[in-house]
Amino acid sequence: MTPLLNIKKPAAAIAALMMLSLISGCSTSSNEQATGVSELTVYSGRSEEFIAPFFADWQASTGIKLNVRYGDSAELSAQILEEGSNSPADLFLSQDAGSLGAISEAGLFTTLPDDVAANIPAEFVAANRQWVGVTGRARVFAYAPDRVKTLPTSVTDLVKPIYKNQIGIAPTNASFQAFLTALIESKGNTFAKTWLEGLQANGVKIYLKNSAIVEAIDKGEISMGLVNHYYIWEVSEALGRAINVKNGFFAPGDLGNLINVSGAGILKTSAKQKAAQDLINYLTSAAAQEKFVSDTHEYSLINGAKAPTDLPALDAIGAPAIDLKTLSNIKATQDLLIQVGLL
Repeated sequence: MTPLLNIKKPAAAIAALMMLSLISGCSTSSNEQATGVSELTVYSGRSEEFIAPFFADWQASTGIKLNVRYGDSAELSAQILEEGSNSPADLFLSQDAGSLGAISEAGLFTTLPDDVAANIPAEFVAANRQWVGVTGRARVFAYAPDRVKTLPTSVTDLVKPIYKNQIGIAPTNASFQAFLTALIESKGNTFAKTWLEGLQANGVKIYLKNSAIVEAIDKGEISMGLVNHYYIWEVSEALGRAINVKNGFFAPGDLGNLINVSGAGILKTSAKQKAAQDLINYLTSAAAQEKFVSDTHEYSLINGAKAPTDLPALDAIGAPAIDLKTLSNIKATQDLLIQVGLL
């Protein structure tokens, strides 16, 4: 039992209080004291290689331990849907808006207060504020400039004979599935099915990851592929050299220029709402956003933020007018990919 302080000896009392404060400061942070939380469970569709340093910074500043389950965003989304109200996750960080939308539609996310991710423009936040964008990622066609002399102006060009046996896609990737969902929502299931079958007839090559597509272009296995904008930078960094691959954008408004977001939502059943909100606020802070641009080559979503090196500003890409909430019907997209034999 802790003895009571002797209030008749104020100097001793003050010294005792100071010692208690020092002991407390060594074992917990002010954030942990304020939230009453020592651990937070995160399901992360963002790869450990790129998001772990951000998690480490937040842990160091708050004293709250992060238990992170890494995986593909679509698979983690399906896992949360299966777990329902019994999910151990407090926060879901997704590579794409579609996976977030699926959780929101199932009623498993809580509504976020207005002071959470206040820096992020409304166009990158769910209308019901059940998830918020964290970083921007643009769809592009990566290509070998010395081999591709006629650049496509639309994704529909990719089925033309001029690109036969030269295109690579990653059907299992969440970003490709989000793009295909946008195509289905905009043009219809029949159009999307015909386009996929056209790619197959044109000798499309299948890869497991976007980075593998970029590597294949650099090696000369293919000449073009559908990826997110930052994979050229990522592969170049990994290889430690410049590679023979460039980013290309389609004509303004084409669905191939889709701007998607990584984003986050907090599970309604989490008992650690304040701590989870604090993590989102850290990831969407000006300092973290600037670090995303420099360290992962993604776009900051904050208005007026600097674009990654050698890339146009986010509002200069010519992205199609797509409401990101329409990207939530992942199952229909996956069913179509299974139907045509790409999953």
